[in-house]
Amino acid sequence: MKTKPVLTLTDVNAILDAAQQEAEANGWAVTIAVADDGGHLLGLRRLDKAPLFSVEAATEKARTSAYGARETQLFEEMINNGRTAFVTAPMKAMLSGGVPVIVDGQVAGTVGISGVKPDQDVQVARAGVAAIG
Repeated sequence: MKTKPVLTLTDVNAILDAAQQEAEANGWAVTIAVADDGGHLLGLRRLDKAPLFSVEAATEKARTSAYGARETQLFEEMINNGRTAFVTAPMKAMLSGGVPVIVDGQVAGTVGISGVKPDQDVQVARAGVAAIG
């Protein structure tokens, strides 16, 4: 039988805290979503003044990253580079800002960020992941 890494509540809170610190240090109002390897929400934090749409967008970016087992930025780049048929894939948020948490080569969970520019969403997500990596 195979075993796999999973995110604990301590991990989820560390990710949320680190991502929030990164966002606040830059003056960015974002929503931070943390999901397990199946895309199920484990934690959500909407910072003050984060747009309402960012709640669903961050959640779906985390879910999409889990489904694809990679950063959502890669999906956005594929579409922008002409693979437009990919927009019909069964994922809702193929936009930059979803980043997987990789442990021993396996996806243990994901982080989704929404509320600012794509590269800024990614920066915040990666800061969250780095908190436990």
